Amino acid sequence: MFVGFHERQLDDKGRLALPSAFRADMGDACYLVYGEERCIDVFPRDAFEDMAREMMRQVRAKEISLTRQRAFAHSATLVTLDKQGRITLDERLRSYAQLTPSSPVIVSGNLDRAEVWSTELYEQIAAAGRGAIAGGRP
Repeated sequence: MFVGFHERQLDDKGRLALPSAFRADMGDACYLVYGEERCIDVFPRDAFEDMAREMMRQVRAKEISLTRQRAFAHSATLVTLDKQGRITLDERLRSYAQLTPSSPVIVSGNLDRAEVWSTELYEQIAAAGRGAIAGGRP
């Protein structure tokens, strides 16, 4: 399970050191994909492959569109963690998540995945979540 949040900073090459608490569950490689609300989802390989199989089943059952599956598949990148536990966020992913090299980022847990956020977008989504909890809404 991926829980909590960690303040990090991209280096000038767009590399990000994953929190040590997340590295064991990621293994030596993980998938990066466009996440909802402009974050980058970081999935362990097995979890991503299970999700992809479920998505293919949903397309065959007409529960989701082939367009959504394509967008998900096109955004996915398999990356390897280096010896320091860093991953490289390519320009396409950084642009989607509104990140720039050397920018501060938040790496947060979302149970089955980690998420990489710009600090501004993270604060908006975290505030909305705190409001939902305080207001008792789902």
